[in-house]
Amino acid sequence: MKHMFPYDGELAAATRPLPKTVGDVIQMMQAIDNACADEDGLKWFNWIYLQVTRAVEEKLAAGGFSDAAWLSDLDVRFAALYFDALHGALTGASCPGCWRALFAARKQTSLARIQFALSGMNAHINHDLPTAIVAAGRACNTAPQHKTSQYNDYTSLNTTLDSLIDMAKHALNVRLPGDPLPAMSQLEDTIAAWNLAAAREKAWNNAQSLWGQPAILAAGFMDVIDGLTTVISRVLLVPVPQIAPALQFSSPNLPAGTA
Repeated sequence: MKHMFPYDGELAAATRPLPKTVGDVIQMMQAIDNACADEDGLKWFNWIYLQVTRAVEEKLAAGGFSDAAWLSDLDVRFAALYFDALHGALTGASCPGCWRALFAARKQTSLARIQFALSGMNAHINHDLPTAIVAAGRACNTAPQHKTSQYNDYTSLNTTLDSLIDMAKHALNVRLPGDPLPAMSQLEDTIAAWNLAAAREKAWNNAQSLWGQPAILAAGFMDVIDGLTTVISRVLLVPVPQIAPALQFSSPNLPAGTA
């Protein structure tokens, strides 16, 4: 992908090496935030993700999880998938389609900041999170199941994350350069339709479907998720004057072995 901003080389460098701790994740996101101009849509996804990761770090420090080691490992593996996607897009390497949809729109001033934030959350949760859950489970020898301490830790974040998303829906509801938006009820409906808790639950269910699948079936499964998530990202990134009607923005549960 052709560089859009003069600091894109700096962004590529900021995504390497991959993080090993939650503190590393925050440091890398802060470097991206510092580099990005306000007119760069990437800044606004990275900004909300930075707020989310700080909230996770605070809860870890307060001893708020039953299995802090698993939750911390999940957080780092999850963030690494974002850094990999950005690095791939900036260097011409591999990058999922759902992420390319966001990165290709970084300079579209007809979009609102919240559209970039939610498009990134869509790509990251619907596409990346199942993979991260499976990887964390394998590292800790813990299969993704409901009614486990890991699942309870995972869902315990929903209230905090929902409040951050609600804050972002208000704070970022301006055009990319910061100009006020016209009254657009369809945009408001589209924003309201994006449900973080529902997306995270479906990501967990998809991780359960991925668990134990042969590599070839897992790859086909993820290709389907990427295709569906890309469609949602593109709808979220429709310019404000032409915004599409409200949709439910979370990927469907897919049956094991879907290709």
